[in-house]
Amino acid sequence: MAGENADARSGGSLRRRAFLSSSVAAAVTAASLSTALEAQASDAKPAADASTTSRSARTGLKVGAGRAAIGIPSSLLPLDNFTTVHDDLYVRILLLENESRRVALTVLDLTSISAEAIGAIRTIITKAAGVATADIVVTVTHTFSAPHVQAASSGTGAAQYVEQIKQAASTAVTAAVKGLKAARVGYGTGKSDVNVNRDVLTADGWWLGTGEAGASDKSVGVTRFDDLDGNPIAVLANYNVQSSVMMESVMANGDLPITADLAGAAVQHVEKQYGGDVVGFFLVGSCGDQSPAFRSKRYTIDKDKKWSQVDAQDAGWLLLTVQGERLGTEIVRVSETIKTANGGASSPLALVRDSVTVGTTASGHPTGPTKTYDFTPTGTADVPIWVLQVGDGAFVGVAPELSTDTALSIKKHSPFPHTAVMSMLEGGSKNMAEARSYARITYEAMDSSYAQGAAETVAAKIGDLLEALRG
Repeated sequence: MAGENADARSGGSLRRRAFLSSSVAAAVTAASLSTALEAQASDAKPAADASTTSRSARTGLKVGAGRAAIGIPSSLLPLDNFTTVHDDLYVRILLLENESRRVALTVLDLTSISAEAIGAIRTIITKAAGVATADIVVTVTHTFSAPHVQAASSGTGAAQYVEQIKQAASTAVTAAVKGLKAARVGYGTGKSDVNVNRDVLTADGWWLGTGEAGASDKSVGVTRFDDLDGNPIAVLANYNVQSSVMMESVMANGDLPITADLAGAAVQHVEKQYGGDVVGFFLVGSCGDQSPAFRSKRYTIDKDKKWSQVDAQDAGWLLLTVQGERLGTEIVRVSETIKTANGGASSPLALVRDSVTVGTTASGHPTGPTKTYDFTPTGTADVPIWVLQVGDGAFVGVAPELSTDTALSIKKHSPFPHTAVMSMLEGGSKNMAEARSYARITYEAMDSSYAQGAAETVAAKIGDLLEALRG
């Protein structure tokens, strides 16, 4: 995540990062999570296996998709220091069914989301769609220009915000259930030069900026679901970038606007191109060390490698429009090349949940570059892992923000022809940096609560799960 200097007008990134650190606890208690999910699953349709939900394809694949805007009335503002709404935040829900079992993928245009709100969303989906709570995958697009979803008990505004999110989830899942139909699936890959490595060497050590020479995966993974007549139902895009074009950019009139940012702009481009009830989904990939190439409030590095910040303010909206259009255009181009396949025996559906134990360290709150840092070990933690298989495609995800090298390694060793690597499941849990970041003392390493080697351990475990699933 981007570490900015404290900014009184926007509330400062230190406070926002501190909120995210509270979600780490949820990501490091996999055993408790698994137990809770499986206990709740008894309220849904059929009972699931403790670690894997799978179905044969005798009756074929069915898919439904729905979306709804999260209403943020002016009476709720200011909220988390945001003072106005530039464009709507959405809840999007994808239902997948093969035989008698269903899986739901829920994507929210949020920075992060509390465990309490996730639980409420799962309850809504279970009641409306008959999906076992253990079979509901929840993630966020990681737009930084959205209020954090805090516990309802923290205040009236927070409680009202959660209610608005719940209402949107209810509307979205109702639409997904109504639209559920026999479907086909296909995959494609493109490339978009919208992201950039954000690690740069300054006179004081590694910090944030535009690291043109750094590792950056420009690939865009696209999944398309069609009905049996070839009409699109949903288009999923997996891309490696934080949605932070407008992060902490304060307008000339003093407003701090809410926006779905890059993910929202790209997906809305897709939805406008296809029209009707076609729903676009943005699945954030290895975003830990990747930012948009052009940001409104950005770091600059001079010839002496000294860093500073500048804010384009209202002019930043053009940066967002152009980059969102560019990414969205490539998603549509790739989607149009996809030939969807029969959703029968060629489209097995499985959801695997597991975890792996890694070392932990004391998470820092970096405010600037440094050449020395003490990565103090604090013990171990279990990192939950989700693997969703749909036909020849696999979607693997964890709560922490993975970095480029980690995701590339997972893709390289995957036995699936199409593998999407996702960060920010269950609302996220800050960074999980790769070994090189610890050696350089980057923002990602200092910001992490995971020790060096954790990312490599997670990647190896995901590889084992993919091999076992592929058979």
